[in-house]
Amino acid sequence: MYRKYSLVSIALSLLTPLLMANTPKMTIKTNNQLVYEKQKSVDKFSQMFSNGQFFGRIRSNTFSYSWEKESATHKDYLISGLGGSLIYKSARFNDVSFGAGLYYSHAFFNDSKYPVTALGKGKDLLSRFDFVNTGSKDMAVLGQAYIDYTGIKHTKITLGRQLVETFYTKSNDTKMIPNTFDGVVLNNASLPSTKIKLAYLAKQKLRDHTAAHSVLMYGDANSTSSLRPEWSENDDSAMHKGLTYTALKAAGVSTDAPLITGDLHNTSVKNLKTDLSFYYVPKLLSEVMSELNYKIIFKSFTLTPGLRYIKQIDDKAGEIGGAAYNASAASLAGYKNPNSLDSQMIAARLVFKMNNYKLNLAYSKVFDEADLITPWRGFPTAGYTRSMARYNWQANTKSYRIELVRNANKTGIYKNTFIQASILHTDADENKGYFDENYYYIGFVQNPLQNLQWRLRLGYQDTKKVNSDGLDSRLEFNYIF
Repeated sequence: MYRKYSLVSIALSLLTPLLMANTPKMTIKTNNQLVYEKQKSVDKFSQMFSNGQFFGRIRSNTFSYSWEKESATHKDYLISGLGGSLIYKSARFNDVSFGAGLYYSHAFFNDSKYPVTALGKGKDLLSRFDFVNTGSKDMAVLGQAYIDYTGIKHTKITLGRQLVETFYTKSNDTKMIPNTFDGVVLNNASLPSTKIKLAYLAKQKLRDHTAAHSVLMYGDANSTSSLRPEWSENDDSAMHKGLTYTALKAAGVSTDAPLITGDLHNTSVKNLKTDLSFYYVPKLLSEVMSELNYKIIFKSFTLTPGLRYIKQIDDKAGEIGGAAYNASAASLAGYKNPNSLDSQMIAARLVFKMNNYKLNLAYSKVFDEADLITPWRGFPTAGYTRSMARYNWQANTKSYRIELVRNANKTGIYKNTFIQASILHTDADENKGYFDENYYYIGFVQNPLQNLQWRLRLGYQDTKKVNSDGLDSRLEFNYIF
């Protein structure tokens, strides 16, 4: 039945633009971030509403995984989702505006054939926690609800539930519902050639959750009496699973600590881009990131060397949960200090651009200290050695990647097919329970019509780990109105 509904959703996505072919008010970039039509400013309070805009989206997503060899713990799966979003942005009056976003997803899968525990990367089309407790395959959520103020020169302050795009936090809207946060965000551009963003985030709502939850706490039987309590709080793939409700309580640390994060971007030196970022979770953990990218301009191409350094500073999280984010006893045995999350990462790249082509050669190394903890959909190796679904920031891991991109642009409309292909090699530490891997990726994005976009992503995992090779396939259709 899920195959039938998936085909119906695709057909709807293809046929609807024939009736509505206007230039879209909203477009989708290849990183899934949205580009909106410029917001209006008005002179009367009532015009805030009448001059506001609705942005609609119908969306279909299909995820399939085929293991080279199935086993009890490695099951093939197929799941589709149909849904969309309706976002409202008011006009701006007296430096104030507001917005809200409703999101919906319904998952189609045969749960007797593909159990929810085996859905892998397709799990975000529904809430697993809701499904095991209520049987629901639907998610209907208020994903955005905010008010912002621009009355201070060069400054914008946004309060409420919102998408927060920083180095450490991303909407990462690759499934059906984006990753959002409850808090306050300040953007400032007062300093010459400098942009600053600061955020105080009290709660997070991951893509497969219908309720907000702690930013850095893993659920357990003491946090809820419901089934599968580990799915009730921050259960992101990169979450530190040792920072449980029970462990934090026993250590006298808040289970609701906020995430404080920020970015600084500076371009005051010609052709040099300087980036600084940080996050801080009180009494648990913090990180600092610094990055330099210098563009060398030649007659027909550019060459940009880049360097990134990350320092992770443990407060008490290592003592509570250990040095490994999977918190397994077997993994901890391979760490020099199993009770510390102090760690570092260094990464380097060389980016070659000519016409509509980009070639990225990159390397990253996480020191043999502790795993990096960043479960807010911002990835430490992004832009360097990050490929689809690959987490390569475990301790004592070295990664090498070559990436080729064609037809990139910032408009969110890809008349010419966007193509991204990469080969990633990860040299992992077997003593910590990880394995060397080659990962082959290719992705396509194209707009056959301005309102319609499809994207296909394929990733093949080739590792020395027994029964772990397989093909990850993802097909998505978006219609904007």
